[in-house]
Amino acid sequence: MNVTLATLPTMTFIYHIASPADWEQARRDGQYTTSTRGVTLAEEGFIHTSTAGQVPGVADAFYRDAPDLVLLVIDTERVGSPIRYEVPPGADQAFPHIYGPLDPDAVVEVRPFPPEARSTPPEPPA
Repeated sequence: MNVTLATLPTMTFIYHIASPADWEQARRDGQYTTSTRGVTLAEEGFIHTSTAGQVPGVADAFYRDAPDLVLLVIDTERVGSPIRYEVPPGADQAFPHIYGPLDPDAVVEVRPFPPEARSTPPEPPA
């Protein structure tokens, strides 16, 4: 009996911390264009995102004082803009950067992201 093993595609998820207002604006506009807290895609040139393991460090470094946030769970297969993994100055690991607007359809979950949820990496979507 011959058995052929097929490799099934695996979904890869990246994460973006956002304000609820920025996310709601993106849903109305049909594209998300906030790079990071208080900075637009046009100003930065890309949208900052993180792997699951990077989320707690980013939340602690840049969003510690922000009480009302959401975590966007992004399916990389649905992102139409290029994604590049780059090491920012002063960092020791590469972060995913989206070089263009993010289509809201690429966001498979929007999770509340209260301060008590920010110290552990997020679970992948079910």
